[in-house]
Amino acid sequence: MNSAEIRQKFLDFFAQRQHQIVLSAPLVVKDDPTLMFINSGMAPFKDYFLGNKPAPSKRIADTQKCLRVSGKHNDLEEVGYDTYHHTMFEMLGNWSFGDYFKKEALAWSWELLTEVYQLPKDRLYVSVFQGDDSENLPMDQEAFDIWKSMIAEDRILMGNKKDNFWEMGDTGPCGPCSEIHVDLRTDEERAQVDGKTLVNADHPQVVEIWNNVFMEFNRLADGSLVKLPAQHVDTGMGFERLCMAIQGKRSNYDTDVFQPLIQYIAKEAGVVYGENEKTDIAIRVMSDHIRAIAFTIADGQLPSNNKAGYVIRRILRRAVRYGFTFLDFKKPFLYKLAAVLADQMENVFPELKAQLSFVQRVIEEEENAFLRTLENGLKRLDALEAKFKENNNTIDGKTAFELYDTFGFPLDLTALIAREKGLKVDEAGFGVEMEQQKNRSRNASASEQSDWVIIQPDVETEFLGYEHDVADSHIVRYRQVKTKNKSEYHIVLDRTPFYAESGGQVGDTGYLISDSEQIEVLDTKKENDLILHITAKLPQQVDATFRSEVDFERRNLIRKNHSATHLLHAALRKVLGDHVQQKGSLVNEKILRFDFSHFSKVTDEELREVENIVNQRVRQAIPLEEQRNIPIAEAKEMGAMALFGEKYGEFVRVIAFDRNHSVELCGGTHVYNTGEIGYFKIISESSVAAGVRRIEATTASSAEEYMQQQLNELNAVREVLGTHSNISGAVQKLQEDNKVLQKQLEQFELKQLTSLKESLVQKAQSIDGVNFVAEKVDVSTADYLKKLAFDMRQAVENLVLVLAAEIDGKPQIAVMLSDNLVSDRKLNASQMVRELAKEIKGGGGGQPFYATAGGKEVAGLQAVPAKAQELVKGLLQ
Repeated sequence: MNSAEIRQKFLDFFAQRQHQIVLSAPLVVKDDPTLMFINSGMAPFKDYFLGNKPAPSKRIADTQKCLRVSGKHNDLEEVGYDTYHHTMFEMLGNWSFGDYFKKEALAWSWELLTEVYQLPKDRLYVSVFQGDDSENLPMDQEAFDIWKSMIAEDRILMGNKKDNFWEMGDTGPCGPCSEIHVDLRTDEERAQVDGKTLVNADHPQVVEIWNNVFMEFNRLADGSLVKLPAQHVDTGMGFERLCMAIQGKRSNYDTDVFQPLIQYIAKEAGVVYGENEKTDIAIRVMSDHIRAIAFTIADGQLPSNNKAGYVIRRILRRAVRYGFTFLDFKKPFLYKLAAVLADQMENVFPELKAQLSFVQRVIEEEENAFLRTLENGLKRLDALEAKFKENNNTIDGKTAFELYDTFGFPLDLTALIAREKGLKVDEAGFGVEMEQQKNRSRNASASEQSDWVIIQPDVETEFLGYEHDVADSHIVRYRQVKTKNKSEYHIVLDRTPFYAESGGQVGDTGYLISDSEQIEVLDTKKENDLILHITAKLPQQVDATFRSEVDFERRNLIRKNHSATHLLHAALRKVLGDHVQQKGSLVNEKILRFDFSHFSKVTDEELREVENIVNQRVRQAIPLEEQRNIPIAEAKEMGAMALFGEKYGEFVRVIAFDRNHSVELCGGTHVYNTGEIGYFKIISESSVAAGVRRIEATTASSAEEYMQQQLNELNAVREVLGTHSNISGAVQKLQEDNKVLQKQLEQFELKQLTSLKESLVQKAQSIDGVNFVAEKVDVSTADYLKKLAFDMRQAVENLVLVLAAEIDGKPQIAVMLSDNLVSDRKLNASQMVRELAKEIKGGGGGQPFYATAGGKEVAGLQAVPAKAQELVKGLLQ
């Protein structure tokens, strides 16, 4: 049975049992501050478990893309070394929201595994929660009794809280779970050691394949447990491990999930997979990591130096590094694997195939950049090799961490290179540096939030912001959130006109007004599906009726910018081509920023054409066509553009400004006709990442102010030039005149420099056999100061030269020594300039024969020549 058949049999099995089959959510999480990526099958359904919104069906099944490379579930450094850890993996799951419970869930899991997939019953073990006295939690007798009717009692194992009580996080829904484990060892191995002793012992062939979680409790911030109003089932089965078990393999990597990638890499590297441990690990790393990299980029997350983007960059660089070190891939290669993966996954995750050229371009550019960084890091190691040999042949922890943090060298890479050079690494020192960075990060992001205080239970928020800027509201729930520097409140209302930040549009601000007080709403954000009104203080009367009032002027500017973004997107596709896809946006009251896929700079002519198209649509005053709650399939038939990486439900909102021009799925606020935008002006166009360009623009009064500012500057230039007609010609002539004058000035200064050199030569005095010159000089640039020093070195033997100068209002010092004074008299210009720099409250350095320093205290230059003379006399004694 191949992997595609295994996946489909799972979905068909639960479809036959009245489960709605849903698509995988994008890997990148948009509205959940607790997650960067979907890290488990249940993550997309948190709102249903939390009671924030009803589930579309009481029974759901799916296969969900998951990524575990940060936070609580961080398996990255294990990937490649063992047979079962992965960055991205598929989680097959079936879900019950207040419907069936333990009896059906366990019976169906046993039926699917043993009758449909025909796994041998004598290779399976199950576990149930043994209870926990500290939490006053009893043993899960119900699950035990259900299993006893299907499996021998000696195959039912008791599990502690760590293994058999599942929790979403520090707070939230949780409950006991029942795991199913499979023993894939040979019959000989099984005869020697009982499989039950290896369950949950990290044995590569005795692995968990399915977990049935029974959501019964809610964990509060104070650590206590309360019963949920309804009981839910949350199951997860690792697809890759299931394939290993069904296909009779001893490694996930031996299944057809990974073999197409593995064999392609091995062929291109000219090696045979399975013959060398080091190359095997590298191949496994690359075949695993490309899945995480490619799908995450397809789902809307570009590699970067921040947050989720940094995680993807780190995974990518780890893959490149293994290919570079062990497979001799010295040029970009990883991007080629995306095509192999896209073909393999086309029928289950078509989003990668749809964006393949873009994904490959991004990966290739990242590979090029990191290969350059690797080269620079190796040069850095070479430059410091002598220092390490003086340090007991050890690369110190600080340098090892610098290589990790700046050049992306993991510790094992540094250790590998060190061994090749006959060195070792201070791993303990590296650990100290790493822990300090983690502590800095934790301290910067640490926050503490209280449990929700529920005022009105089971009340959902009604969003009124598409039609209204004002509404009468009541508080449904609130909580306090404390961070390092401030305290704020999150307030949820029953009815609200406030738009929560989403899809690139910023959140609304405004006021909550009661009869007795006015509370400012500083921002509006979305957490899962809750609309959070963020305030600095809590109303004194939380049960009062409030007038929820959006800052209308700000909202109006945001609406204009948002609608202009839609017009811009359509215009870009018309001018540049249908390959243009939105890759990110920011819409606030000041600007609109639009990131899009395109592989070259947009020319000035193309930008003018785009701008003209948008303004033409503005002048046409095209009315908004809005359709809410229409089936997503119908919306796509209308030509509505769905953004990759966005999660859409069964029913969506469609925004159109002329169906032949701009039709998009969108949840933001918009103008009622394009004429309200007034005027559209592009401010800049730039590169964001490989294959991604960015346009910043503005509309309405802001656009008019921008244009007026440009005209004012142009008029000022006209006045300076004394012409109102041929401005470009006048500027060109001014530039040419300036070049002539600049050349004349350089010639004059060089003559002055020659004269100054001759004067300094005459001032040389003998101190203990050396020719000493120390003088405050008048030069216009640091380059001239350096030239003067080197000219003096050519003119005077046995020279100790100290020059002090004020350049652009800042003090500078230069020290120049003849080579023989460095070698024979052991003088050092770097040490001397650092001592002299104290006079100007500065510092510096350089080479033993020439060094410079800068500082803050110009007046201190006067004392430098005398101090230099005193210093040299002391050094020559």
